Amino acid sequence: MKTIQGPGIFLAQFAGDQAPFNSLDSICKWAAGLGYNGVQIPSWDGRLFDLEKAAGSKSYCDDVLGTIASHGLKLTELSTHLQGQLVAVHPAYDLLFDSFAPASVHNNPAARTQWAIKQMQFAAKASHNLGVKQHATFSGALAWPYVYPWPQRPAGLIETAFEELARRWKPILDEFEENGVDLCYEVHPGEDLHDGSSFEMFLDRVGNHPRCNLLYDPSHFVLQQLDYLEYIDLYHDRIKMFHVKDAEFRPTGRQGAYGGFQPWAGRAGRFRSLGDGQVDFGAIFSKLTQYGFDGWAVMEWECCIKNSEQGAREGAPFIQRHIIQTVDRAFDDFANAGTDQKMLRTLLGMEGNPK
Repeated sequence: MKTIQGPGIFLAQFAGDQAPFNSLDSICKWAAGLGYNGVQIPSWDGRLFDLEKAAGSKSYCDDVLGTIASHGLKLTELSTHLQGQLVAVHPAYDLLFDSFAPASVHNNPAARTQWAIKQMQFAAKASHNLGVKQHATFSGALAWPYVYPWPQRPAGLIETAFEELARRWKPILDEFEENGVDLCYEVHPGEDLHDGSSFEMFLDRVGNHPRCNLLYDPSHFVLQQLDYLEYIDLYHDRIKMFHVKDAEFRPTGRQGAYGGFQPWAGRAGRFRSLGDGQVDFGAIFSKLTQYGFDGWAVMEWECCIKNSEQGAREGAPFIQRHIIQTVDRAFDDFANAGTDQKMLRTLLGMEGNPK
């Protein structure tokens, strides 16, 4: 067994135009002051990071790592959640998702897809240049509008969607293979990869690609009422990243998993700051440690009630309390009487019997 690294913090929900959140140097100083040991960088945020420059310049990457290290931190991973989303977009979401891309590709879905694919290629090279071995992203979605089977889905619709999704992602996965980086999909509602079954459908179509892996975030499974502990049992060999995010699900006579079109604070299922929800993190950290996960435990803050800065202050000690320092000897070694082959045979009643 190995010890999970952490605590880390995903900077996406904290970056802003005001200090200390408007530059990599100042936000790292802030994170270190709260007790974090690592930062996960959203690659789309130009206030913190230049993805294309990182893909082409090792010296720029060395400067980024130097800035992070000057505050006693490490880079955990890069993220391309927004760019990965744009690798596959159903037309129903074109106008909404255009905001994730530069204006030059707005109202041009084909150009936007190519831009997103190029961004993913940059991400593979940048991760390699930065010396990180995992990368976080979304899969995007072509089939999501048809997630509920009414009206009845025509035969082959979902299969066709997943074949196209795999066709788009396979060359990207190959690029990550060339750069020695695991591509970790955050399994998430709104993505075609939103649970274990849909991930398996995709994994099969990319030929069980060795770089096709998972970012584990239990909060999304609470909202779906999926067994997030058994999920670890099923997919631990593919789980390479971990977002520590809490959630709660409290159904009423008015609404359940679909939320009744209510705002986040009024939904039966909602994200919460660490410790305020229903996720059993003690069991999660134990199970991940049992399976030898040695990646980073990275806090992702999303809460419709608690202030983000309070959530960040509370997040580092919460994660630190849950990290398990693994054993280096059996707890009952004190009672070890020692054995040899003769004793083993005697204990089994085999002495005197033919060998």
